[in-house]
Amino acid sequence: MTLLLAPMEGLLDFTLRDTLTRVGGIDRCVSEFIRVTGTLLPERAFLRIVPELKTGGRTSAGVPVRAQLMGSDPACLADNAARLASLGPAGIDLNFGCPAKVVNRHGGGAALLQEPELVHRIVAAVRRAVPPAMPVSAKMRLGFNDDSRAEECAIAIAEGGAGELVVHARTKADGYRPPAYWERIPRVKAVVRIPVVANGEIWTVDDAVRCRAMSGCDALMLGRGMVADPGLALAIRGAGGRLPWSVLLPLMAGFWQLVEQRVEARHRAGRLKQWLNYLRRCYPQAQEAYDRVRTVNDPRQVSASLFAAGSSAQAVAQTATTSHGGVQPEPVALG
Repeated sequence: MTLLLAPMEGLLDFTLRDTLTRVGGIDRCVSEFIRVTGTLLPERAFLRIVPELKTGGRTSAGVPVRAQLMGSDPACLADNAARLASLGPAGIDLNFGCPAKVVNRHGGGAALLQEPELVHRIVAAVRRAVPPAMPVSAKMRLGFNDDSRAEECAIAIAEGGAGELVVHARTKADGYRPPAYWERIPRVKAVVRIPVVANGEIWTVDDAVRCRAMSGCDALMLGRGMVADPGLALAIRGAGGRLPWSVLLPLMAGFWQLVEQRVEARHRAGRLKQWLNYLRRCYPQAQEAYDRVRTVNDPRQVSASLFAAGSSAQAVAQTATTSHGGVQPEPVALG
């Protein structure tokens, strides 16, 4: 089975990708989208979203990262893809699934699913622009307002030259409301000859088993479920259960270090609270931690509240060794 970590704008950024791939079980990541709006972006714009480009296109745990582009102009996307490819990502992914209103208003993300011919031109232009050995993949939803053109869009993506397709089993109109319509994926899978990956509402091992059975896909993409339960990928593989809180706390400390290094001070507390909010689904201790910092916005107070007890976040992070197949969350060199 192949397990991918999803791109989720504002959630699964570099800091959380780095932390979650240290746990183990993830084969590949896709970055948050890099928005292309009519100009050739400078290298620093790609590096800001995908710092792994400085380390061979891999996280500190060695997991490959494909960089995702989003836009609606085939020529401009092709130019940016060529520049991005020169920086050495593990591949380039194209976004045809973002449901955000501001993105869709400008013709990007899921809005493109209303124009399969344009989808084809985008994929074909990017495929031509990057080296033949550079993987090109895409992620789509089942459609915009409905799923009537799902097969047409999948064919456009495959015939445009993409080598893999992730299908988020909801339409833009569905947003993130459950359920995900995994049973709809086999009809998409039947019309293309490239690997298809199922995505959406995989929160537990049981969800993963049912998704595989209903979608017919051996490859799954995990998003919020992995954020709420960092041991989920390993559990799906039968390599362990839920991570003990004693293991998760040092991982959080390592995450906090990365946040302190990479995130503006005014946003740091929010990033940690955001993760704790998801962890509350699985860990009562996360609820207690969230309650302690819920109204705190000073990063120093957050650090003292959660990672003090006589140790700095770094010291706590360096004590993490587990039997779950993960690696220690020491600080990484960020350049």
